[in-house]
Amino acid sequence: MAIRNYRDLVAWQRAMELAEQVYSATKRFPAEERYVLTAQVRKSAVSIPSNIAEGHGVHSDRVLRRHLAIAMGSLCELETQLLLASRLGYIEEAEFERLMAATSEVGRLTTGLSHAVSAS
Repeated sequence: MAIRNYRDLVAWQRAMELAEQVYSATKRFPAEERYVLTAQVRKSAVSIPSNIAEGHGVHSDRVLRRHLAIAMGSLCELETQLLLASRLGYIEEAEFERLMAATSEVGRLTTGLSHAVSAS
């Protein structure tokens, strides 16, 4: 299948699924975290597919690689924030493991996409 649109990118699709999972998980965070950790976790999660889409939309390999790097930075932020939420007891262990598995998959896909763009 030809990549005509950023929505065709599996990395973007999985990043969107991750963002949805993060929104669901953060609904159960304490109310006092609404403007702190909850907002930050959600912002990091949204940044990942957003940067993939933005980079693809410019139609420049150099710009796409830069935005993929930014997406990876946001992914690392998200993992750190999820680790903190887990340590604080805001996320149950099983959900934390699912989220971390999803971040790993998005990371692999985004890195693979970056390598593919570099090779072209």
